Amino acid sequence: MPVPHDIAAETELWDTYAESAFKDDAEPSFCWTQYTGHGPGPELLGDSRKVLELGCGTGRALAYLAERGVTAHGVDLSPVMVKKSSEKWATTGAVFHQGEILEYLAAGGETYDAVYSIFGAAWFTDPGRLFPLVRARLQPGGMFVFSHPTAIPGAYGPQGMYKGGFAGKAMYAYRYSYRPQVWERFLTRAGFATAKAEVLEAPKPGHIGTLIVAARA
Repeated sequence: MPVPHDIAAETELWDTYAESAFKDDAEPSFCWTQYTGHGPGPELLGDSRKVLELGCGTGRALAYLAERGVTAHGVDLSPVMVKKSSEKWATTGAVFHQGEILEYLAAGGETYDAVYSIFGAAWFTDPGRLFPLVRARLQPGGMFVFSHPTAIPGAYGPQGMYKGGFAGKAMYAYRYSYRPQVWERFLTRAGFATAKAEVLEAPKPGHIGTLIVAARA
């Protein structure tokens, strides 16, 4: 049963997050995990020269790629986030677009060598709807890679998430959590030739791991 995403409410949530997400001393960086310097880097995207980031947030990963000569585009739901990212990384060549991710992918015809998401829209969008749209925007052999925290055991499917604890205005979004093999099935059913979902353990035992999923068109 699909959950009732309220795009206007989710936009407000991410706009609020954007107000505190940017650090004056932030530098471009690319990391798939929540632990600095832990895990693989952009090599998972292969030799991609044109990429699209879904839910590009503060833009640090996109700026990192742009500075290395990649044609780097990103899309984010939050107008505040896109404005701040565009200003912060104006000199890198990264391009930031505002839009709801399903509408953005469905409306355009441009294709990419890689589409990726780091704790971004691939975590917060129904994979049954998202993955076929991503597949349609990839060049033959292109890569779709995304990462986010591992599922809590026994808690699978769409999960409601309040912002800022349990007091104050009810601002929330839905994220999607599944076992690795279920993510793989979503991707192959969407037309990807190969799909591999793996859990990278945290650098400290007992801490939250990272799910990293890579699929080839």
